[in-house]
Amino acid sequence: MTKKFRDYKEEASNWITLASGDFYPDILVDACNLYKPVLEVFGQLIKSSETSERLFLQIQQEKQSWMRIQLTRVFRKYVSPNTPVEMLKKKSQAEWICNEFGKGFRPIVEVQKAFLSRPLPDEALCAILWEYKDRGKKGYDLTERMFDLLRSQFPRLIIEGPERAGKDILLGTIFPNYPKLDRPADFILKEGNNILAVGFARYDSDRGGAQEDDRTGGNMNVANEILKYAQENNLITKVIFVNDGPGLLLGSMWNDYSYIEESSDNIKVVTLRMIRERITLDWLRK
Repeated sequence: MTKKFRDYKEEASNWITLASGDFYPDILVDACNLYKPVLEVFGQLIKSSETSERLFLQIQQEKQSWMRIQLTRVFRKYVSPNTPVEMLKKKSQAEWICNEFGKGFRPIVEVQKAFLSRPLPDEALCAILWEYKDRGKKGYDLTERMFDLLRSQFPRLIIEGPERAGKDILLGTIFPNYPKLDRPADFILKEGNNILAVGFARYDSDRGGAQEDDRTGGNMNVANEILKYAQENNLITKVIFVNDGPGLLLGSMWNDYSYIEESSDNIKVVTLRMIRERITLDWLRK
């Protein structure tokens, strides 16, 4: 009998893949070299800004995208920690952000005082910014290795999707009259014109509590949505969740994914190390 995802739980730590990371404080020299120019520009902008709103507007005028994003991150730490960072990145909404959230900005005099109280470069802040630098890298590494595994295992199948950074596949572009046109997926497996599987890949370094519940609950809803569409349109399309990382060992994560897989014979949950053993042509084609 084919093993289920749940059957691997007893030896779960042997079936996950650990991504490499940077050691502290080894990163500090490189971090300070990389972000010192950012802090220098931020210091100059503080001096030429009469208000914190003006500081934010000046940051948004920075033409170099990388520098603007880093300055925005520094701004959030010093001026507006409660404003979502993704919102602050939206250059076109700079005026609106100032109008809506400017009342909560720390006054520019206090910002300058706080900034001048720290050394330049500020090792602590540089280390924080360094964490942003590789955010998502582990997930990209996972999907790249996953594509290599799938291609070697199924050389005659077509595997589509962003292998590292790139736009997700929108299911509305591959399925006629799909109920949620902008539903994103990480990859699809095709044989000719037949879409055998829709896949989602995730590397979890850490996970717990409400985030854990939201992730697995959302995945269950997505899987049900895809399988319902497949059934209504007489398709054999399956759903694959490729999940990896130590976050799977925390809390109820392993059990939650087991329940998702056991809800349908057309769902498989695998780590990278399970792909060869658990994703087969026979299953994809049936």
